[in-house]
Amino acid sequence: MMTKDEFWQEFIEKTGKPDTTQYFESCYFHVTEEWANKLLALVLEGKKKATSSSLWAYEKEGSLIPKVGDFSIVTDWEGNPHCVIETTAVTILPFNEITFEICGREGEDDNLASWQRGHRHFFTEEGKMLGYEFSETMPVIFEDFKVVYAK
Repeated sequence: MMTKDEFWQEFIEKTGKPDTTQYFESCYFHVTEEWANKLLALVLEGKKKATSSSLWAYEKEGSLIPKVGDFSIVTDWEGNPHCVIETTAVTILPFNEITFEICGREGEDDNLASWQRGHRHFFTEEGKMLGYEFSETMPVIFEDFKVVYAK
């Protein structure tokens, strides 16, 4: 398997992007091996076209918020790169204002109640680790993306 840097260089060469093009982050989705690998599979199948994160988590970690045009390398749990995604839209909404029309683009759930249940749990647990408390009105970063390169 290639390193992230080798994978990125191959992406640059095969897509003709300028050598100065940088990636926003290299990451996997979720906080467990099982889910990270399941969600990667959904991305590669074209079913997962978006992700959501707590704005408060970004603030606690001092991280930059993704913006349209950012590239990211998506890895499996072990950190092996599998594809490059490009952010196509970023929306920040309170948790309780996210509709199924929006969250359905994540490709993980069949209805809004399922998405809310899973994300309430995720944000509650993440909040315990990072020092914020989940709220129905907490701001959620909803990031749409497209796969622009896959191995």
